[in-house]
Amino acid sequence: MGIRSILSRPLAAYIASQDRYWSSRPVASQQAVMEQLVAKARNTAFGKDHDFGSIRTYEDFKARVPIRDYEVLKPYVERIIAGERDVLWPGVPAYFAKTSGTTSGTKYIPLTRDSIPNHINSARNALLAYVHETGRSAFLDKSLIFLSGSPEMTTTGPNNILTGRLSGIVNHHVPGYLRTNQKPSYATNCIEDWETKLDKIIDETISAPMSLISGIPPWVQMYFDRIQERTGKLIKDVFPEFSVFVYGGVNFEPYRKKLYDSIGKPIDSIETYPASEGFIAYQNSQTDPGLLMLLNSGIFFEFVPAEEFFDENPRRLSIGEVELGKNYALIINSNAGLWGYSIGDTVKFISKDPYKLLVTGRIKHFISAFGEHVIGEEVEKALHYAMEQHPEVSVAEFSVAPQVTPAEGLPYHEWLVAFERMPADMEAFAQTIDHKLCELNSYYNDLITGNIIRTLRITALQPEAFQHYMKSQGKLGGQNKVPRLSNDRTIADQIVAWQV
Repeated sequence: MGIRSILSRPLAAYIASQDRYWSSRPVASQQAVMEQLVAKARNTAFGKDHDFGSIRTYEDFKARVPIRDYEVLKPYVERIIAGERDVLWPGVPAYFAKTSGTTSGTKYIPLTRDSIPNHINSARNALLAYVHETGRSAFLDKSLIFLSGSPEMTTTGPNNILTGRLSGIVNHHVPGYLRTNQKPSYATNCIEDWETKLDKIIDETISAPMSLISGIPPWVQMYFDRIQERTGKLIKDVFPEFSVFVYGGVNFEPYRKKLYDSIGKPIDSIETYPASEGFIAYQNSQTDPGLLMLLNSGIFFEFVPAEEFFDENPRRLSIGEVELGKNYALIINSNAGLWGYSIGDTVKFISKDPYKLLVTGRIKHFISAFGEHVIGEEVEKALHYAMEQHPEVSVAEFSVAPQVTPAEGLPYHEWLVAFERMPADMEAFAQTIDHKLCELNSYYNDLITGNIIRTLRITALQPEAFQHYMKSQGKLGGQNKVPRLSNDRTIADQIVAWQV
């Protein structure tokens, strides 16, 4: 056993004890975070504009800080870019995480010296929680790969704020004790073209004792596919030491079967919930799919019932007010200087002792062309169920859009599915999905039974259709993801070019 695995065990035990402490007092932990954030930001421009000096309670906070998205926050960010200090948080950000917004163009999300530990320590603690629960730490002595965006930075504004992708920023903060066994090399990580980069990553890793692989599932699958094309072997035979898969960014279930088929053996996995705006939660048990919400890590969370989000005055709830099994839009207030900020995700709590959640979709990614409000969690569950009933099927990726004006017949939902292996009976497969979706969403069922819309239609795409589409958009690789649901046909009308 190497020095890393030996030293990780007492640290893992310490972190586990800390997690038990703050998670056993969730309301107090969040109240303390709120008070600390308001006190420190009181004299910033935002704090003065929103009268932070008079905030004493959560009710005071809600009365003064409205919910906002990036477009509303943008004027404050532009003041930081112009060189102003003490705008959203004392001083200036250490970094801007640069992301692509669907409506806002490029977004510049601030990361401060106070908020960076949230990203770095949370990623570390997810691994340590695994070590503590399982007693398995030998993987830390082998080679680890984090499939990520380029760590190269530019600077923004007169204060020369370092700017880059979140995964690249985090790469600069990987602890020294892991750098010696981290893959790929810095030079390879800096390659912008994903396919060129992928080939170089394989060159550097194919003979290495890979024990941990981390990344967004569709891009990890591309990595596995290329390795299998080059070697003709299952991943377990290429990397016999591979024992831990760490992922986040998308729901794993639609990818699970193919990934495990590629690997060729069961393997432990750790789900994480990182975002440019903050590290929200991580899976701390192999026996429980729920993600432990990080209630003491510089973020004060609020929750808006998903069905009320677009109302004029939706309810805003603190952690002690949420209910199990309900979908909430996630709102954050953080030591990065984000206030009343909707990150666009929906979550559902499955435990209150401690508070654990599942990520259920995007608040703006839904289909409600006919009033059905079908969400990501529902389509993913319906597809997963259909694949269990039709085990010959393997799906690489999919997206769903409404067809409001078909050439003939009633409107319908069009499922654009990239199949690795096609159903033996496509119509039966579509019916299975449709019946399950009717069970999961009563509004959808009412539209079907009321002959407002007809049952869904599947358009079969080439296995690599979504990769081709993302490449055509200049978004292949890194942290980019195809929306599972669209309320219009912008994506659907383009991706059909790769129809079977």
